[in-house]
Amino acid sequence: MNTPDNTTRPNAFNPDTTHVFHRQLHHNLPVAVSGKGITLLDADGKTYLDACGGAAVSCLGHGHPDVLAAMHAQIDRLAYAHTSFFTTEVAEELADVLIESAPAGMSHVYFVSGGSEAMEAALKMARQYFVEIGQPQRRHFVARRQSYHGNTLGALAVGGNEWRRAQFQPLLMDVAHVAPCYEYRDRAPNETPEAYGQRLVAELAQTFERLGPENVMAFVAETVGGATAGVLTSVPGYFKAIRELCDRHGILLILDEVMCGMGRTGTLHACEQEGVVPDLLAIAKGLGGGYQPIGAVLAQKKLVDVFKSGSGLFQHGHTYLGHAVACAAALAVQRVIQRDGLIAQVQARGQTLQGLLQQAFAAHPHVGDIRGRGLFWGLEMVADRSSKQWFEPKLKLHARIKREAMALGLMVYPMGGTVDGRCGDHILLAPAFITSEDELALIVERLAQAIKAAVPA
Repeated sequence: MNTPDNTTRPNAFNPDTTHVFHRQLHHNLPVAVSGKGITLLDADGKTYLDACGGAAVSCLGHGHPDVLAAMHAQIDRLAYAHTSFFTTEVAEELADVLIESAPAGMSHVYFVSGGSEAMEAALKMARQYFVEIGQPQRRHFVARRQSYHGNTLGALAVGGNEWRRAQFQPLLMDVAHVAPCYEYRDRAPNETPEAYGQRLVAELAQTFERLGPENVMAFVAETVGGATAGVLTSVPGYFKAIRELCDRHGILLILDEVMCGMGRTGTLHACEQEGVVPDLLAIAKGLGGGYQPIGAVLAQKKLVDVFKSGSGLFQHGHTYLGHAVACAAALAVQRVIQRDGLIAQVQARGQTLQGLLQQAFAAHPHVGDIRGRGLFWGLEMVADRSSKQWFEPKLKLHARIKREAMALGLMVYPMGGTVDGRCGDHILLAPAFITSEDELALIVERLAQAIKAAVPA
């Protein structure tokens, strides 16, 4: 029998001796011991500026006193009650707050423990909705290449992250994928942004026709592309045309705002900037700010009414959905955002960050594109600006940048496979909503140093 090791832990875990099944098994990891504001501290006493919120999670930074107090108060009253037996006051209150500010027509919130669970639930809601209304032949989802919707099998299937999908392909349902809205690489030189968007919508329409629109359940998309391709924003009119196309065929629109939502792009919901309302909206990271695992699906009343008048239940569930402490944390996060006017601050700080990035990298020989909204920005790295040629994948430039940034005390979120799942590198920035202008300047300064150190001479 193994016995606990009560000796003093090292400042960095050795991958050969740790008993944690880490996601990367050959890397020494520093030990995080505390966090305050946008700074994390490791066991060696080194501080790190968190410029990415982990994975665009920590919207209020670390150790916010109001959130901690709310969690303490809730756990003193009730930590957990299974949702097949009880609801809780805090879950009901959080749902009320979310629906008050939700896109038009949203009436109910389904709570889960994270983004992958939210997307999995949304896919099942779509399927059950069509079964309930007597259209069980609808069995297809259509999604986009170079997207990411989570790591559960359903979410992975609709996602277009080829590296994450490859080895699990035999386990995944068949999903049709169309081109992403990737203006930097895919819009033709003589094509207007609007015409480019219409070309993408035409491809989607052709895909619906190939599958038979009467057989399609939903189109699934990130409102603003996240980690896979590095903050892809859509061209004007793109989502409005998609909404009209889906409505024409009775196809649902599922928007994934797990990473880009809850204020990250300068509005509470990113779809507000597109002028569209989805049928199902998945949220997570900025919902609870990392203080507890929580995600949710916001559902249109017309869908919920079908469930109510039909079977009366959603045939899906998890043990920890609607967890009281998680709901308390999320409620506190949302109250702080509202009270402190942080959505407006995201807009203002976003303009500051955009200016700093343009100043530092607009003419940089190895930064091909700077794109984003609010406090959600991506830099696409290129070996040559004029041809947009990417660095050789074997160089793993994204990993080199991450390593150099960490050495400088900076956390960014780089990834490879930006272009097609294999080629290309980008850096994602998603600092907390509370980040000061001086901290943004320091983030960009350190990032410039990290890129300079990482790019081969």
